Parts: sequence; C-alpha cells; structure tokens
Amino acid sequence: MKCNVGKTDKVIRVIIGLAIGAAGFYFKSWWGLIGIVPIFTALISWCPLYLPFGIQTCKR
Repeated sequence: MKCNVGKTDKVIRVIIGLAIGAAGFYFKSWWGLIGIVPIFTALISWCPLYLPFGIQTCKR
C-alpha cells in the first residue's frame, strides 16, 4: 500500500469523519459509525477508492 492521501486530504477526512460521528451521536443513530471510515483512511494515508481512478494527493 503506497501513500495516496496527502496532508490536506487527511485534515479534510478527519474533519468530515468527526462531523459524521457527531451527527450520528446527536441524532442517536448508528449511521454515525460511518465516520470511522474517513478517519481510518486518513490515519493509514491510503484510500482504496483512489486506486481505480489513479488519484494521488500525497507528494512523492
């Protein structure tokens, strides 16, 4: 797994993940657990959805 998630992309993913989790907590819905996905991909710096499209936001 090569790095394909850059620094700015990571920050955006963490913010979105936290917002989804907070919304799930506020509305008392298990859908908030989906917020784990963008946070996890930010932590490991790799997004499997970027592979088929050839997207890479990290610098070489």
